Amino acid sequence: MREEDFYEKTLHREMIFKGRVIEVAVDEVVLADGTQAQRELVFHHGAVGIVPVTSENNIILVKQFRKPIERTLVEIPAGKIEKNEHNPIEVARRELEEETGLGCQSLEEIFDVALSPGFSNERMIIYLATGLVQIEQPKGQDEDERIELLEVTLDEAKAMITSKEINDSKTIMAIQYLELNMK
Repeated sequence: MREEDFYEKTLHREMIFKGRVIEVAVDEVVLADGTQAQRELVFHHGAVGIVPVTSENNIILVKQFRKPIERTLVEIPAGKIEKNEHNPIEVARRELEEETGLGCQSLEEIFDVALSPGFSNERMIIYLATGLVQIEQPKGQDEDERIELLEVTLDEAKAMITSKEINDSKTIMAIQYLELNMK
């Protein structure tokens, strides 16, 4: 099939909700073959994830409660891009400092991923942070965040995936990236 055979043309959009983090809409669409359908969509400004790797090749992870799934997750530091923020690398630096109290000498984009493209436009850019340095007076966590830091080896992180202690997709992808690229 050609690319145009997949295209869906929007006939009408109804905005259902506009919040601080997301917007929700319902689109009436027509497919390339003329079939009409309805799509429920979530719009998000995007996010960043950071894979902090120490000089000993350990990984800094965060442990925090995630309300949408009603459980505590172990994951890489991450955060949303605010409406007024246009430079994801600066957002990554801010989130690294807020969640871990660390800065870094190098921040390299390692991948850009669509998280749930079946209903959301949210994209997350994942960065590798190296040359970690403790910030003397870090900005600190958001008022509504409770975070515990973990420092683990790559083997420990892989074992945490196997035991399902880590089941966050961005974190699994980041650890797999490290497994393939850390020597």
